[in-house]
Amino acid sequence: MSTKKTSNSAAGKTTAARSRKSASTQMKEAASKENSPFEKMFEDILKDTLWAEQHIVASLPKMIEAASTESLKEALEDHLHITKKQVRRLEKVFQLLGKDAKAVKCPVMEALVKEGNKMIEETPEGSMTRDAGIIISAQKIEHYEIAAYGSLLQVALTLGHDDAADLLEQTLMEESDADEMLSEIAETEVNPMADYDEPEQEEQDTEEEQDEPIEEPVEAEEEE
Repeated sequence: MSTKKTSNSAAGKTTAARSRKSASTQMKEAASKENSPFEKMFEDILKDTLWAEQHIVASLPKMIEAASTESLKEALEDHLHITKKQVRRLEKVFQLLGKDAKAVKCPVMEALVKEGNKMIEETPEGSMTRDAGIIISAQKIEHYEIAAYGSLLQVALTLGHDDAADLLEQTLMEESDADEMLSEIAETEVNPMADYDEPEQEEQDTEEEQDEPIEEPVEAEEEE
């Protein structure tokens, strides 16, 4: 009996030691991951994405004002509200990581927004062509975000940031839904009508001016 008790006691100590060793190893691994290049890359992309979302919040009102189709306006207005929530969600991700939510300029998003503004400026006001251009620009932005959030989600899972991954997945689904909605509006309402847009009036006036015959100057009669 005493031998068995001694054996059980030793086994218990061994199990406890293994448990302490396991906990210690996990802490070291966590510290190692926190300082790893992979973790740093994850944080850098989060900062880049936070700036991108903030820039979209600032830029969407111009798209909304420029759009003519009511369903497109509504879709963009809804996405503006959703994007504001996505900014707060990203800030929550930083909190979960124990980091400050610092935004770092995203050159890609800056370029995409500039391209969208140029599209608005170069298309006739109130035309379906302009609405088609707005949708194209908005979908380029959505596709960039889908790629960013899809990648962030997988990295978060790999690093063991499961709670952060859940938040990132919510945003990824919202971006996919927005892209599908824009495609539906383009296919069913905007693009078919854009094909019937009239040429800009300025172009027509220019053509009319070119078609007008040039009158030759009349020479004055010489006095005898």
